[in-house]
Amino acid sequence: VLNTWNNLNQNVFRATEIIDPASSASAVRKAEAQFLRAFSMFFVLDFWGIAPFRGVNDGADVDPAVLTSSEAYNLIMDDLNDAVGNLPVVGPSAGLNRASRASANFLRAKVMLNSERYTGSAPNYQAVIDAVDAIEADGFALQSGYFDIFKEAVDNETIWFVNTSVGNRIWNGMHYNQVAPDNTGGGWNGFTTLAEFYDKFEGASNTNFVGDMQEERRGWVPDATNADATNLGIGYGFLIGQQYDVNGNPLNDRGGNPLVFSKSLPGLSGNTEETGIRIIKYHPVNGSFANHEIVFRYADAHLMRAEAMFRMGTDATLEMNTLRSLRGASPLGSVSESAILDERARELYVEFWRRNDLLRFNQYTANWEFKEPTSVGDLNRRLYPIPINALLSNPNLVQNPGY
Repeated sequence: VLNTWNNLNQNVFRATEIIDPASSASAVRKAEAQFLRAFSMFFVLDFWGIAPFRGVNDGADVDPAVLTSSEAYNLIMDDLNDAVGNLPVVGPSAGLNRASRASANFLRAKVMLNSERYTGSAPNYQAVIDAVDAIEADGFALQSGYFDIFKEAVDNETIWFVNTSVGNRIWNGMHYNQVAPDNTGGGWNGFTTLAEFYDKFEGASNTNFVGDMQEERRGWVPDATNADATNLGIGYGFLIGQQYDVNGNPLNDRGGNPLVFSKSLPGLSGNTEETGIRIIKYHPVNGSFANHEIVFRYADAHLMRAEAMFRMGTDATLEMNTLRSLRGASPLGSVSESAILDERARELYVEFWRRNDLLRFNQYTANWEFKEPTSVGDLNRRLYPIPINALLSNPNLVQNPGY
């Protein structure tokens, strides 16, 4: 929490220095800084409900002001509305690791859709729809081939990505017997998902092999018939059931037992090597975490538009089914709030938005399989604690309730 607080607020101040007239930044550079300040402040606001703000000419003895949630929201929107006209108009291309008009419109749509939490007033849903329409007008669109979107290549959906690489640490989530030529870091065998999440997808209940009638987004696990150098024997999406090596041989655990990832797990402790479903979205065959980690994606914008339509009282069934058809999922007969939330889960898992979605749909404090009973319904948990170091250094800050 402390590192996130420090990094985001540092980004806000650095962007403010560029935005200040004294920097003599060009219109494009100023717009990029406004976009980045809005992006960082949005997460400060979303995580803590307030936003510290220091002017570039404030001395070291001046405590940063603290913007209320409404004030922070207004500053974010002012930045984005000012920036959008000065950012380059760029469609799908290799250079989308910089701010563009489409990325600013995406963030505008995201912030506006969540605005009731920050301002207490109903969002301007038509403005959300208009922002997504503008992204579409810049050339972005839904794309078939779900897992191809997460390769280091140009696609129709990526609006903004960051260059990143974690080297051999990509293998930390793998079992140590899942190997490949560039696996020099072993496997930590950590991180699993919940059975209740896996069950949100269409397909066979306890396996995920080719032909298990699963929708595309659930992925597939190679077996003896199709494990090869193109997949390293490692699946895409949800890894469940017997696991195989690159030559199609069944893998074993350290005790010589079949490495069969189970659907269920006992909890945060008491697990064996096999318990729990692993998730792979950026596949190791594409290198040690391709330099194409997606932050904003058009399918998210498409679903934001569907949600805005639904909340305005417009039928969003066609909008939802356009995406579902592309992903090999059966059509919906109608749309509900829970259907939209579940569709966002299926489409956007491991893309950083689940907490934000659950908060917007008032489900963040709802019960789930391993949730502490005392935390169910605890509305204080909707915000994070402000780090003690920040409280000690800035008397204008007040700790969030419940901490």
